[in-house]
Amino acid sequence: MIPLRILYVEDNSELREAMGLLLESEGRQVTACATAEEALALDAAEPFDLVISDVSLPGMSGADLARRLLAQDSSRWLVLCSGYQLGDELQALGPHVRALGKPFEMDALDHLLDEVQAAHKAPAPV
Repeated sequence: MIPLRILYVEDNSELREAMGLLLESEGRQVTACATAEEALALDAAEPFDLVISDVSLPGMSGADLARRLLAQDSSRWLVLCSGYQLGDELQALGPHVRALGKPFEMDALDHLLDEVQAAHKAPAPV
């Protein structure tokens, strides 16, 4: 089974480390970084299947990171985490962009990961 490659972007080092461990499981490979700029560099080397990013980051925001990644591939899966409502701007980003309100339950994140993994395993439309 090919693992789902996840990039987790969070500037809080304690949260980044804890979430990296929680996200890691059989069938999932997690890479974590602190900034959107670092995320772009890591993704450029080999695009991730899913990018989970905090919206409030130093430098480029998570929303701007999402826009940059989607400009390269509009079918990308992204989850934006925020303590604020993202509303309509999130829907405008595309069908594979989801929001997680902070603080969130791990069940909500697991549900999103299951959705992405199911889509990732599905055969591509012909």
